[in-house]
Amino acid sequence: MAAAKPISEFSKYVSLSVLGMIAISCYILADTFFVARSLGTNGLAALNLAIPAYNFIHGTGLMLGMGGATRFSICKSRGDGRLADIMYTNTLYLAAVFSALFMAAGLFGAEFIASLLGADPAIFDMTATYLQVLLLFSPAFILNDIFLCFVRNDGNPQLAMLATVTGSLANIVLDYVFMFPLGMGIFGAVLATGMSPALGIAIMAVHWARPAKGFHLARTGLHGESIRLNLALGFPSLLAQLSSGIVMIIFNAIILRLEGNTGVAAYGVVANISLVVASIYTGIAQGGQPLISREYGRGRRDSERLFLRLSLTSMAVISAAVYLVIFLFAGPIAEIFNSEGNAQLQEIAVSGLKLYFTSVVFMGYNTVISTYFTSVERAVPAHIVSLLRGLILIVPVAFLLSALWGMTGVWLAFPATEMLVAAVGLYFQRKDRPRRAAKEECL
Repeated sequence: MAAAKPISEFSKYVSLSVLGMIAISCYILADTFFVARSLGTNGLAALNLAIPAYNFIHGTGLMLGMGGATRFSICKSRGDGRLADIMYTNTLYLAAVFSALFMAAGLFGAEFIASLLGADPAIFDMTATYLQVLLLFSPAFILNDIFLCFVRNDGNPQLAMLATVTGSLANIVLDYVFMFPLGMGIFGAVLATGMSPALGIAIMAVHWARPAKGFHLARTGLHGESIRLNLALGFPSLLAQLSSGIVMIIFNAIILRLEGNTGVAAYGVVANISLVVASIYTGIAQGGQPLISREYGRGRRDSERLFLRLSLTSMAVISAAVYLVIFLFAGPIAEIFNSEGNAQLQEIAVSGLKLYFTSVVFMGYNTVISTYFTSVERAVPAHIVSLLRGLILIVPVAFLLSALWGMTGVWLAFPATEMLVAAVGLYFQRKDRPRRAAKEECL
């Protein structure tokens, strides 16, 4: 019975976090569905070339939100409200800086980025339009991610989940309205996506009215140590998203050479399902993070380990279910996005779904263990796992396996990389020895 309360608490936080992250991932999934129905193979290819920009924006928001909220939780558990407020305020300063950079890229560099990503004349205008509008809405995406993390870590996971689910449902409705009755094309799809996080922010504003809310704006300038800790602790969350974006850029370039726009469109099906699956693992990791950070801050090593075991067990069970569904229903899943009945697209997508998602348990483990190390202020192993996934291994593995086995090698590159990284993560986990009691000072 002693474990009943931790399990109940874990279930509450994780279930709400998973629902929220799935809702966020559905921003792009909804675009993919409606673009495929409205604009066909070329529209799907254009969207897939532009999606990495979303990964970079969302990754930045998660980096700031997870880094700031993790330190916020630790400070609050140690009774240092002043430093918790300084962390929150400096997180917003960083949000303003990164938002300005993304908006500048949208205003002045959308066409250049579209060319860089490989858009040919058939899809160039659609790709550039999607990129520009997405980048201009970056402040909404970044602030939404930050507020979700802080509101959840401040003991209100229900409101965080409500905000994300409502925003996602609004995106689906607006996608349909803008693209079909109003005929706004790909501009309508990205406009709907950009408006949705703004709705989520409005819903979370309710939290600021709570008398007992734990974070406030502080009268402070840039606080170097807070910024350093924010970026250090949040960097693995950024890299988790960057890995998705980098994988898409590399795979798009390779697939354009092997199968052209149809191949890229087929990869778009696989990549968008992957976004949803990755969001489940991110939800598990982020749902457990406030609990792990709290127990770490209080020096309760056994409880901290319990929440890690619960996270890994949940991940393993879900991984088995996810792969079973994808393996059995790969054909119908691909057909949902194949409005033109393109036989080549269908064949490539079905093969890709079955091979690519052999990675699920390794992907899930790497996401959970990286966030765990972040939660207990072990930035170095978290960075190593994230760097290996997103930058160091995936690039050579993708080029090597595609050169050896063509499209089959492309699909196998991701599971091969995740499996190698999981071995590294397991090594760090086993080397993780009981740490000294937490210091009295928060910073």
